[in-house]
Amino acid sequence: MAIDSITAAKPAAARPRKARGEGQWALGHREPLNPNERMKKDDNPLHVRARIENIYAHQGFASIDPQDLRGRFRWWGLYTQRKAGIDGGRTAVLEPHELEDEYFMLRVRIDGGQLNLAQLRTIAGIATEFARDSADITDRQNIQLHWIRVEDVPEIWRRLEAVGLQTTEACGDCPRVVLGSPVAGVSTGEVIDPTPAIDTIVERYLGDPKYSNLPRKFKTSISWLVDTPYETNDIAFIGVQHPVYGPGFDLWVGGGLSTNPRLAERLGAWVPLEEVPDVWEGVVGIFRDYGYRRLRNRARLKFLLADWGVAKFREVLEKEYLGRALVDGPEPDLPAKPVDHIGVHKQVDGRNYVGAAPVVGRSSGTQLAALADVAQAHGSGRVRLTPYQKLLVLDVADDQVESLVAGLRGIGLEARPSAWRRGTMACTGIEYCKLAIVETKARGEELVARLEERLREFDADISIHINGCPNACARTQVADIGLKGQLVMNERGEQVEGFQIHLGGGLGMAQGQTAGFGRKLRGLKATAEELPGYVERVARHYLAGRAEGETFANWVVRADEELLK
Repeated sequence: MAIDSITAAKPAAARPRKARGEGQWALGHREPLNPNERMKKDDNPLHVRARIENIYAHQGFASIDPQDLRGRFRWWGLYTQRKAGIDGGRTAVLEPHELEDEYFMLRVRIDGGQLNLAQLRTIAGIATEFARDSADITDRQNIQLHWIRVEDVPEIWRRLEAVGLQTTEACGDCPRVVLGSPVAGVSTGEVIDPTPAIDTIVERYLGDPKYSNLPRKFKTSISWLVDTPYETNDIAFIGVQHPVYGPGFDLWVGGGLSTNPRLAERLGAWVPLEEVPDVWEGVVGIFRDYGYRRLRNRARLKFLLADWGVAKFREVLEKEYLGRALVDGPEPDLPAKPVDHIGVHKQVDGRNYVGAAPVVGRSSGTQLAALADVAQAHGSGRVRLTPYQKLLVLDVADDQVESLVAGLRGIGLEARPSAWRRGTMACTGIEYCKLAIVETKARGEELVARLEERLREFDADISIHINGCPNACARTQVADIGLKGQLVMNERGEQVEGFQIHLGGGLGMAQGQTAGFGRKLRGLKATAEELPGYVERVARHYLAGRAEGETFANWVVRADEELLK
């Protein structure tokens, strides 16, 4: 009896713990592991368009199924916007239905940033008629409209699609807008115009059910020139000259910012123009099949690349998705200084393009309609948007340039802006975004106005990116001065809007630049009220202490901490 008791009491041999799956389809982990994955499995999000057109547009906001409203609507560019009057302290406390208004933000995707005047006028008309004249230029070359009612969405789609525009997969866990050079096809420095590859990707894969259920969003950049933030995208193609095969594109994968920033890495592969769409599809396929679906905060491609490494990623791409080896290729040549296309520049055909800056991307339907009029009056039929919340007018004859510059200034667009207007971006912020904690657009406008007044003759480029929350939609970690919105304590012990400050971040956009996330000093924060004074003070320290030709980012690395506070 005693022996039996002892035997029964002996612990069982430890069994090896089974590794927890990450929700990777290719490894057989098909069971949805979170509400977003279950929503996508229950019904392909692309199907929601029929319900919008046939049910919700007729029966109104109250009729919308919650899974459609907070999930599938995104695949058609629709997010509910923030209810007015809810302060940032309640952003993380309230339930989604308590935060959201019965109006939508609608994102119009503009792949490559290319617009003709008919398209521009259509967006302007929709903005004035349906969006209370709102129209913001984003740093993804989209235009975002606000105050959209679900009842008006079918008519908005009809007007957009009549001129070749769409909102398909402008949001959601799918391939988002394809960034492209705003001077593709007209630049004197371009060897290959990648627009055909962008067009093929959009025509072939946009709205394809095979790629409408990815683990998270998928961001793309395709440009011959180094004029897009290629290192922050899931996939990027940058122009290179192969010593044997000639012009093609260098392949980068795995970039993304948000709360876990990571820069894209080179796969070391050269891709000819005609193969760009196939390689793009292969990388998207890897993401779909091997991407992590268990946890939303690890579902971007950058986490898979970090775990696999470049060599394994390229091997899987070649063997499982392309069925052939890629050609090894050179790194891209960087320009002498960063390119943003603001000002007057020659085109390859001898005409000119003129780049102009609104303030922090804030525009309106009225302004866009006036822009179409100004462009047409000066012989241009084409406008481009940049990934820096700016815009270009193409095809301007020499004798029309100064008149165009004056015409743009007359509608609030400056082709010869101050360094501050030129370098400042801001996300949507608490005005409309349910994730935001602080105001951004108005703060950005106030900041630019103050700095233009106090540092009018500032002779250097400093990028200032203002974000309303930690998600880095305005690319805060790679700005000279990155401002991440949060609530802070003021001198009176009150909790107010403010910003955590990142200094000296940047991307590899020019020779001598080192890509990185800059310097984050412990406790370096400013209230919104203190912000203009802080930026002015640091800018003056930089002017006083820089070496000849030294950039702000390089100065920050060596500057004494006291000069950065």
